[in-house]
Amino acid sequence: MDFLENIKQIDFWNNSAYDYLVAIFVFVGLLMLLKIFQVIILARLQKLALITKTDLDDMLIEVFKKIKPPFYFFIALYFSIKVLDVPDLLYKALLVLFLIAIVFEVVRAIERILDFVIRKYLEKNKEEGEDLQHSESMIGLLKLIIRMVLWVVGFLMILSNLGINVTSLMAGLGVGGIAIALALQNVLGDLFSAFSIYLDKPFKAGDFIVIGNDMGVVQKIGIKTTRITTLQGEQLIVSNQELTKSRIQNFQRMDKRRVVMQIGVTYETDHKKLRAIPDYIKEIIGGTEKANLDRCHFADYGDFSINFEIVFFVDSADYNVYMDTRQKINYALFEKFAKEKIDFAYPTQTIYTKK
Repeated sequence: MDFLENIKQIDFWNNSAYDYLVAIFVFVGLLMLLKIFQVIILARLQKLALITKTDLDDMLIEVFKKIKPPFYFFIALYFSIKVLDVPDLLYKALLVLFLIAIVFEVVRAIERILDFVIRKYLEKNKEEGEDLQHSESMIGLLKLIIRMVLWVVGFLMILSNLGINVTSLMAGLGVGGIAIALALQNVLGDLFSAFSIYLDKPFKAGDFIVIGNDMGVVQKIGIKTTRITTLQGEQLIVSNQELTKSRIQNFQRMDKRRVVMQIGVTYETDHKKLRAIPDYIKEIIGGTEKANLDRCHFADYGDFSINFEIVFFVDSADYNVYMDTRQKINYALFEKFAKEKIDFAYPTQTIYTKK
């Protein structure tokens, strides 16, 4: 006790020797506690995490394990200095270092969590057969934007904690941002449209789509434009903003194609054969691979023909398969009608003259 009373009497830079001992004890004690947490406690938690089904806990433990030693040093130094009476300049300098260390590690931790979420999302897309090249490019851009936002927010937090009024700075950034947005509104519009296409997924690379009067296969979805190879073979480049404003038909998402077909026979056809036509059509379509008859009806009396309406489905989205199936049915109908002596109608006009 006499020793403690004696060192309390020793004064150095507005602090007693006792205060310095307390500060050293706080500094060393915090360093040891943080090191124990990082080396021992995290190691045991990691062993427990290995036996769980989810890998979210593994990722969180990895985030804590990757915290750099300077972060622990600045935490211990900051709290040890708080028990001392130090000059304002030195205290503010240590406060800046402390805030920088915290912001740096927090931003890095958020980035690691973001990387984990993105990796899981890419793995899911790979299983579903998505275009990984497009996904990686879009996610890379998204990560860059998020990182920039995080560092700007971190920088503003540091200035705010130092007592600097950041309101005017934020107002200036807002005015500057509006000016930049107005200058780059077309580019930014295409960029946000690219994100909209990526997140909503109205189509993907390899899909056959129709946009207005244009149609073709999507080759690449870029940040500003989407490239489409048309049926004629040329490359059509469309801005993403135009795509999101257009009505798009995506034929790749079709499970089957519906076909409505009309045939006409002559009025001279025998009524028994006329009644047999639906059965002939049912037999032909039922025997054609990938074709399923929905209905066949005597629809109406035309100007020069008796009309039948046929509705059937082709169990394929592929256009070539669809056309091949229609061709088989048309050949079979022609052969059947020729065999049964049923004549297809064509535009005719009969003139009766009166003597």
